Amino acid sequence: MVVPPMAIVWPCQLSVDAYVRSGRRIEAPRPDCPSCSAPMGRWSGYWRHVREGNSGWRLFIPRVRCEPCQVSHALLPAFLLLGRLDTVERIGMVIVEVAGGTGVRPAARRVDVPYTTARGWWRRFRQRAERLAVAFAAVAVELGGPTLRPVPRLEGWALAAMTAAWQAAAAMPGWAGLGPWRFLASVSGGRLISTNTNSLSIVIGRRRFMPPTP
Repeated sequence: MVVPPMAIVWPCQLSVDAYVRSGRRIEAPRPDCPSCSAPMGRWSGYWRHVREGNSGWRLFIPRVRCEPCQVSHALLPAFLLLGRLDTVERIGMVIVEVAGGTGVRPAARRVDVPYTTARGWWRRFRQRAERLAVAFAAVAVELGGPTLRPVPRLEGWALAAMTAAWQAAAAMPGWAGLGPWRFLASVSGGRLISTNTNSLSIVIGRRRFMPPTP
């Protein structure tokens, strides 16, 4: 059976501009295989686009490959989410603003993205809010953070849980400099607002969390 390529999001702290300037020379890590833990080697890569407001860039995404599993993995920098053109920080800004009561249209204008794009982000976040809340609330407790009680508005509960998980992780080595949205992208494998309806598998360092399904 041929297994399709998968993506690994690595905790990249570079600005988008600095990453783009690195081109093919980008120094991405070579993680162990998430399936069998074998060391993986470089396996070419591909070019894709990213947008930040009204600016767009073309950047190189390196691949790594596991010889025992015969599977290649794309190494996405933490400012990207799976299937999204815009940076995770821009997406996060819209989500926070709309959750706080701002309309989608003014939030979209503020970050220079089309209204329909921002509306799509918000809809996916709302659809996944309960899963995100349960998952990140569990992770926050596992990392020594507070226990969060559910609130009537799922979007607010999700954001509170995501914030609590980030604050707990920021006390651990290597995470504080990443920022909250890149942390969330990295540990969720870029699936924060994906169309995947399965439970989130959250990976922090070498620890893998399988939070309960709501």
